[in-house]
Parts: sequence; C-alpha cells; structure tokens
Amino acid sequence: MGRIILEQVTKSFGDVNVIPPLDLEIEDGEFVVFVGPSGCGKSTLLRLIAGLEDVSSGQISIDGRAATELPPAKRGLAMVFQSYALYPHMSVRKNISFPLKMAGLDQAEQNKRVEAAAKVLNLTDYLDRRPGQLSGGQRQRVAIGRAIVREPAAFLFDEPLSNLDAALRVNMRLEISELHNSLETTMIYVTHDQVEAMTMADKIVVLRAGHIEQVGTPLDLYRNPRNLFVAGFIGSPKMNFIEGAEAAKHNAATIGIRPEHLSISKSEGQWKGTVGVSEHLGSDTFLHVHAKDLTSEPITVRSDGEVDIHHGDTVFLSPQDDKIHRFDKEGLRIS
Repeated sequence: MGRIILEQVTKSFGDVNVIPPLDLEIEDGEFVVFVGPSGCGKSTLLRLIAGLEDVSSGQISIDGRAATELPPAKRGLAMVFQSYALYPHMSVRKNISFPLKMAGLDQAEQNKRVEAAAKVLNLTDYLDRRPGQLSGGQRQRVAIGRAIVREPAAFLFDEPLSNLDAALRVNMRLEISELHNSLETTMIYVTHDQVEAMTMADKIVVLRAGHIEQVGTPLDLYRNPRNLFVAGFIGSPKMNFIEGAEAAKHNAATIGIRPEHLSISKSEGQWKGTVGVSEHLGSDTFLHVHAKDLTSEPITVRSDGEVDIHHGDTVFLSPQDDKIHRFDKEGLRIS
C-alpha cells in the first residue's frame, strides 16, 4: 500500500513562501515524477512527504493515516538520494542490511531480505565487495537495495542519476523502471530531466515556483500542454513558438509546433528560412532554421538522419495543421 495525499500543503522558509497551497493525490503503485527547472520546489516537496522538512500548513496522509506530524522513520517510506551515502568500510551486504540491523530484525530475516534484493538488482556476485570496488551504477543499485529491504509503502528518489555518466543514466533509468514493474510499489521520482520524466512516469507533476502547472500522463502533457511553460518544458527538442501575424491567422497570441511536426523542403512550403546549425544524430537530424519573418529564435526541425540539407541552404517549412498548439495572451492553451 502506498497512497499518498497532500491537502493544502505549504512550506515557507522565514518570509519566503517556497510551496504555496498545493493539493496532490498519488495512487498506490503509481510511478510519479516531479519535474521542473532548478528551484521549482520539487525536492522540497519530496522532503515534505518524507518528513525531512516540516510542513508550514496543510495535511499529508499515507494509506489513510495522518502523517503530517510523524517522524520520517514512522512514515513507512524509503528515500534514495543523489549521493549514494554508502559506508565505505562495510561490504555491500552490510550496507544493504544496515537499516534492518538498526530496526532489530534477526539475522535470518536480514539475510533473506538482502539476498532477495541483491537478486532483483543483479548484485548477488558483489555482496562481499566494498563500495570502492564498484562502479557508480552499481553503487546506486546498492543504495536502492538498502531501500528495498525495508519493504516501504513508497520509494522516494531525489535525482538519483545525476552523478552518473550518460550511458549509465540510460541503463539505470531502465533498471528503475523494471524495478517498479517488478515490485509494483509506489515510486516518487524527482528530476529536472524531462526525458527521464517522459520515459519513466505513469504520471508527471510539472512544477514551477512551487505551483503545480499540470498533472497527467506523459502523452497527456505532450499532446495537450495546459500552458506555454508546460509546452516548452515537455518534449525534446522543445516546442517552437511563433507570435505576431502568423499566430493571429490561427486566432492565437502564440502558436506552438513541435520539431517532429514540421516538414522541410528545398522547393516549397509555408514558411521560408535559411538553415543554420545541423545536429546529426544518426537516425535523426535536428536542423535549426532561421526564419526572421516569423521569429527571432531559430526554428528546430526534426528530420530524417539522411536528409540532404546543409548550412546556408534556403528551405521551406510546413507545419502539420492538426498539430499546431494555440495559446492566448496569458499563455494558456486555447482548446
């Protein structure tokens, strides 16, 4: 069980209101990702749920039990931090079993839980090694194993992959997703990386300055962003925005079109421009097209990796009409 409800939760540090009144429901077994730019309050919100920070007002409940005043150890949650926080002088086995030892479980139960967690995390062959003999990804798995053996109601991850290189980040992202499918336990995951959010989450919570901008599935947010902030934050590369006369044609203050919803041609199309930087990624090429009659910012186009278009070429862009997003002068989506 791991249903978590926040009702009118706030957090202030002195006169600074970091989290304005906020409501959120996290269902049992969901993988929920808090995403947003640095300073948006996502880690603070996670720490409020964990009990590592006191709420200024409002209520938190976990599985129907009031948890606002409970200390962290009594909330039935397990947290995995950005830093591994492993004991360097202890073996992997002892690092994983440490919280069980502190809880007073007998040795047989400790061994049972450690072996089960090690099997899930492919750490069985490393139980007698010390953290210094492991790679960064293996050390992060040890930290996750230490959380698993507690059999928590929910796992809380605070940017756990930030210290890993790009290849390890991809591998660990897949491993954590597989872990969620295996354990079917509630997971709350904090990241500033919208790619992690899109690929891992059942539900994404987009935050800005402590406010929830939108909650939904990855595809909900991709297809139907509520405002310009969400539209520009979700999706990689980010959505292109155009204002002025072209937007007015669509009865909007701003229109948005994703790079993958633009076609590019050397001979015909709606918008004329000049190719600037091209980013060749193998299967895809991202072309940055300067169309000064439309916008001062380059328009990004996602094209086939073999596209025969080069820096300085004159090109024409055509958006898919049914993929154009419209926003009013307040930045809110127009249905």
